[in-house]
Amino acid sequence: MYKYLSAINSPADLRKIQQSDLKLVCQELRDFIIDKISKTGGHLGAGLGAVELAVTLHYVFNTPQDKLVFDVGHQAYPHKILTGRRDQFETIRQLGGISGFLKRSESEYDTFGAGHASTAISAALGIATARDLAKDNYSVVAVIGDGAMTGGMAYEAMNNAGIQKRNIIVILNDNNMSISQNKWAFSNYFTELIANPSYNKFKANVWDITGKLDSLGDRIRRIASRVEEGIKVVITPGILFEALGFRYFGPINGHNIPQLIKIFKEIKNLPGPILIHTVTKKGKGYRPAEEDEQALHGVTPFDKVTGISSKKAETPPSYTEVFGNALVEIAKDNQKVVGITAAMPDGTGLDKIQNEFPDRFFDVGIAEQHAVTFAAGLATQGYIPVVGIYSTFLQRAFDQIVHDVALQNLHVVFVLDRGGVVGSDGPTHHGVLDFAYLRSIPGMVIMSPKDEVELRQMLYTAITYEKGPVSLRYPRGICTGLSLKQPFIQLAIGKAEQIRKGKDAAILAVGNMVHPSLLAAELLSKEGIEIEIVNMRFVKPIDEDMISDVCRRFKKIITLEDHSVIGGLGSSVIEAISKNGFTDVSVKTHGIPDSFVEQGTIPEIHNILKLDVSGIIDTVKDFIKNKLHNK
Repeated sequence: MYKYLSAINSPADLRKIQQSDLKLVCQELRDFIIDKISKTGGHLGAGLGAVELAVTLHYVFNTPQDKLVFDVGHQAYPHKILTGRRDQFETIRQLGGISGFLKRSESEYDTFGAGHASTAISAALGIATARDLAKDNYSVVAVIGDGAMTGGMAYEAMNNAGIQKRNIIVILNDNNMSISQNKWAFSNYFTELIANPSYNKFKANVWDITGKLDSLGDRIRRIASRVEEGIKVVITPGILFEALGFRYFGPINGHNIPQLIKIFKEIKNLPGPILIHTVTKKGKGYRPAEEDEQALHGVTPFDKVTGISSKKAETPPSYTEVFGNALVEIAKDNQKVVGITAAMPDGTGLDKIQNEFPDRFFDVGIAEQHAVTFAAGLATQGYIPVVGIYSTFLQRAFDQIVHDVALQNLHVVFVLDRGGVVGSDGPTHHGVLDFAYLRSIPGMVIMSPKDEVELRQMLYTAITYEKGPVSLRYPRGICTGLSLKQPFIQLAIGKAEQIRKGKDAAILAVGNMVHPSLLAAELLSKEGIEIEIVNMRFVKPIDEDMISDVCRRFKKIITLEDHSVIGGLGSSVIEAISKNGFTDVSVKTHGIPDSFVEQGTIPEIHNILKLDVSGIIDTVKDFIKNKLHNK
């Protein structure tokens, strides 16, 4: 079916193909990606736009001896296929399959693992430094998207690379998008100016007039072209990169194979830091992606002809959607509420407030650290910033949460989407550390709802709470289907609720583990085992009165959370038990083990970790029968 691609098992095979046939290789590569991702789902648009880059980089550079460092993994699907993973590609992002991101343990061609953005230049500089210390000789190439250039770490790395003056090549893959429309000011400025009607009218007039002047006109056109290129150098980021110590080449058509090969060969052995600015189109070569607002960035299985995903059966709304709608409701009555996100308006539900109150919404790009301190500044002036960021991405702004928010006791509301395991994106995206890293911060309130109704009440509580920072985390996925036509209620900070009485043992659960606990308790009851269920609601401050009451009545307590067992709810409960002097109580902390959890669907992962109903039942039985050592 694939004349060329079927014979490419490594970049060495790719290099045997005639340059004139590489266009056909690229077409087969696009067809292959579309065919497989239409069946499995995954990230589509970014990879389609980077096909020519992947092909020409592996064609010119001697990988894996030469090192390619990709930023994130959305643009690296073609790279994976060309480096021996073609036959495993249909398993991408599935349990036991290949990762959707870069992963060193998966392939020697994945030089550096990456799931979060803006890291490629730093890693590449480290690799280049190691090369020089070892007196070795190979090329190091970082491929970074313009979306990742909104992250400050990229500029920190470039500044240091310019100072060190090591041989390193940076490919800036500029498609004017990250997941959705980009927030990169330099790119926007260049695009707007070159597309300006006045600029193009002037250019057209010059070409029209000089076309009537024979040889003189040709000379004028050549001069005008040089002037135009000079203007582009000034108004593109080239001047910035040159100031940072890089030799700048571009902008270059990132889909022009001969031009890419020519420039890569020319700069391959040039000394010092080099930046090649390529301009590509996200979703290139697949009309549904080219016409989609987000270039079909992330997709579920879809029809290859239309690009439309299969219609899902009617389901309750997602937690993300419930949060977004609730925030809009609250913002209508409170003019001080603003929404802030780091390049994820749709993914966090903040697109709702963006549409309703655009002047009170701020997308700062892939810049979580800036987002938090920006929010802190707003909070000093009496505004209530609601910062919507994935749990795994908020980790990047820990220092800003501590120093800029908590130390000044500012009222900033952190809403953490994707709390807990998230499924096929795998360990780089599982949000299983937020309780631990936020719980260590003085003054931080940490809450997590058991369902969509409690999510609304917690959001309202967080916004009306004025004593300092608050974090609210909810899981990925759909809600339980409860009616949302209820008034907002302010919850008592740090107070849990008993939702089922029992006599044999107690489960203290939080967030999305409450309902599985209830279902497990119902089934255990049929076997004569009566389990009490407490919805803890708050991880900090912990409800010590509730915990003391439970300890007086039960000698066996199980804590349950979709979070690391280290530093989370279980740790908080054990600390409270110790503080209050209960020495005769056995506690089993049940959650994410002290290891990185691999990819798979959420039900698959919960089953493996015994966090589903059957796993909870087994855990309770074993604990009651003393088969498990206490943790």
